[in-house]
Amino acid sequence: MNKVVVITGASSGIGETTAKLLAQDGDLLVLGARREAKLQQIVSDIEAAGGKAVYALTDVTSLESVQALAKLALDKFGHIDVWMNNAGLMPHSEFIKGKVADWNRMIDVNLRGLLYGIDAALPSMRAQKSGQFINVASVAAHAVHPGGGVYSATKAGVLMISEALRQEEAAAKSNVRVTVVSPGAVATELVDHVTDQSTKQALEGYYKQNAISPERVATSIKAAIDLPADAALNEIIIRPTQQE
Repeated sequence: MNKVVVITGASSGIGETTAKLLAQDGDLLVLGARREAKLQQIVSDIEAAGGKAVYALTDVTSLESVQALAKLALDKFGHIDVWMNNAGLMPHSEFIKGKVADWNRMIDVNLRGLLYGIDAALPSMRAQKSGQFINVASVAAHAVHPGGGVYSATKAGVLMISEALRQEEAAAKSNVRVTVVSPGAVATELVDHVTDQSTKQALEGYYKQNAISPERVATSIKAAIDLPADAALNEIIIRPTQQE
């Protein structure tokens, strides 16, 4: 049966690629991001390939904006089967450089955006006794390095919030599944968010040599969604084979 899938951070990278892959199989896509021209093009691409998608301009740091995205899905398609919390930022820098604005943006997008997505979608999933959250974390949720302290903290938070949600929904017998996807180096726009130039240059070099395509991650996400409802793939860690 075709599923209604909501994706935040859908205007590029893993979000865009996952949307297009799922639409090929007939899933109905509801896309949220801040860049309207990008969203319009993705919806156009999906429709040209025979799929179905709608979009809403979405700022995941605004609860009202995320709730409006959920309302669009419910108004248009009647229910939400999958909610993918994909929006994220990765502006690495060492603490001594005092990039406080970057820290705050990561906390707002990577953590508050996740929580707002859960708040927007969980009540309807509980009511229908089914659903799935796909929460995008990172290999940085499992390890930290200089310059990545705040990013790792936010992505470890994604992991902990997701596990608590999984346990709560298992106890409630709601049939709501939770999957955390923790990618390594993937060729997306994440490095573009880095404002510290020396860090950005090093990351760009590493990603150019090692990053895998977002299609690899999208394929893994699709496998988690397609798993029969009596089982949940709770965490996917996917990285380039040569990434240490």
